[in-house]
Amino acid sequence: TVGLGAGQTSRVDACEIACKKASEFMEGDNLINKAQGGILASDAFFPFPDSIAIAEAAGVKAYIQPGGSIKDQDSIDFCNEHGLSMVLTGARHFKH
Repeated sequence: TVGLGAGQTSRVDACEIACKKASEFMEGDNLINKAQGGILASDAFFPFPDSIAIAEAAGVKAYIQPGGSIKDQDSIDFCNEHGLSMVLTGARHFKH
């Protein structure tokens, strides 16, 4: 693990923080391509592709998430259109 964005109320903020931490770990000074070929794992679903777009700009090429949003297809379509891989597990680890 090179970047964590845990505990945020905003999935976009969490993704930006994780990408920033990955960039710092990789001794970079910007987010572009510092996580090249990386994998983003989330315990929450992606109802919109906004977080995926942020991670893609940082170089992330694969995503794993539980799914379960009524808008899952929007993120799936984004991945398909950009040549990104996504796995939906159907299960969450953290329960409220």
